[in-house]
This record gives sequence, C-alpha cells and structure tokens, in this order.
Amino acid sequence: MENAEYDSSRPLAEQVAQKIKDYILEEKLKAGDKLPTETALAKEMGVARSTVREAIKRLESQNILTVRHGAGSFVTDQPGLADDPLGLDFIEDKERLAFDLLEVRNIIEPAIAALAAHHATPEQIAEMEQLYDQMEYHILHGQDYLEEDMKFHRAIAQASGNLVAPQLTPIITASVEVFTEGTHRTLLQETLDTHKAVLEAIKSGDSTWARDAMTLHISYNRDLYRKMRRQRSGEPPLTPKVPKWVLALKELGSPQEEET
Repeated sequence: MENAEYDSSRPLAEQVAQKIKDYILEEKLKAGDKLPTETALAKEMGVARSTVREAIKRLESQNILTVRHGAGSFVTDQPGLADDPLGLDFIEDKERLAFDLLEVRNIIEPAIAALAAHHATPEQIAEMEQLYDQMEYHILHGQDYLEEDMKFHRAIAQASGNLVAPQLTPIITASVEVFTEGTHRTLLQETLDTHKAVLEAIKSGDSTWARDAMTLHISYNRDLYRKMRRQRSGEPPLTPKVPKWVLALKELGSPQEEET
C-alpha cells in the first residue's frame, strides 16, 4: 500500500475503500486477519482518519470487513456477499477478469436488451433517459459517470420483464466497473453513442436493433481491451486483411480516369 494521488472527480472514501481492498489482495490476508489501525491507514494513504473510517464502513456494508469495537477491523469469512455476490473483487488477475466478464456479457446482455425493447414501460424508459442524460452531463463535464452507467444497465435488466435478468446484473455492473477502471475511462464518446443507440432501440420497441446496439456496445469495449493488452505485452497492433474480392469490388465501383 502506498501513498498516491486521488481522482478529484470521484468520492475520496470510495477510492480509499478500493485501496484497502487492494491491500487485502496484495498482503494475501485471509478471513479473520486484522487490518492496520485507522490511524496507520490514514497516514499510509495520505488522507484524514475520518475518510478511512468512512471507507471501512463502505467495506463493512459490502461484507468485506467486519468491525469489532475496541479490537479493530477484520477480513470477513465470506467477502463481498452484499455488493459483490460473485466475489469478483478478490480475483487478482483484473485484466483477464475484465475480458472474461465482457465475454459473459456478450452472451446475456444483448438478449436482455431485446427483451427490454418488448417489455419496457413508459416509466422505465423515462428512467433510462434520465440516467443517460446524467451520464452525458458527467462525461461532458469531465466528471465520474460510473454510477449512472451501472444504473443504466440495471434499468435495462429491470425493464426486460424477466424475473431472472435483474439477478444477473452483478455480472454486468462488475464488468462495467472493472472495464472502466482498467481502461481509465477511455471510450467516452463511444460510451455516449452506444448507450444512446441502445436507449433509442428500446424506446422504439425494436428488439433486433436493441440486440445489435448492445452487441456493438460490448464489441467496442472488447476491441479496446484487446488493443490495450497487445500494447502492454509489446505485441504489434493487429492489421485486418481486406479480402481480395472486397478490393475487386472497390475497383469496379471507383470512377475511371478520363483520358486526356
């Protein structure tokens, strides 16, 4: 755990909570292990003790820590059951986790969007529009938009009319969070464009469009992550090969130069 700068657009306690989770992973703490004192954590992280206390409360609400008054903060034996029912916070390989979550999302979320196009009520569509507007405002003003992004995807699942779909949202929201953090919020305009397309498709009641729009949204994320992985490993970027028949069609369709 090391003293670091913080993102002013995100709640400080949220960032400190993440650093504490990272510390648990780095130190390989097990159930029942005790964390350093609030004072020690505050000094190490360069924040006020009150901020550490708020971060610990967040982690306690997520069932990652348990606080014993007079004794300190301890790792629970069932981490993450509240906000992280799949225990994904405690998977160390975040890069692989992000990619694998996108693969699972690609299986389930386009179908959920298609269902939402069929079943969404006017009230549910209004909620999605409000969340999109908030997300757009935050992005255009350089503010954190992660919470609205996750709520937008939850709203789609709720609008699907399927009892199981909302129970799958931890997979979706975990993917959104891990991907966004891992790519440092790179796809800002693409995020707006693809979310808008999904929203318009659901509003129109076009299930095919909704499925395709959600697939495109996830594909943008997968492609970016694939490129970033290749860059980090020093591999050259992939250059797609254009089939010869496509080139032939282009030549047939191009205007012939006039002879002079």
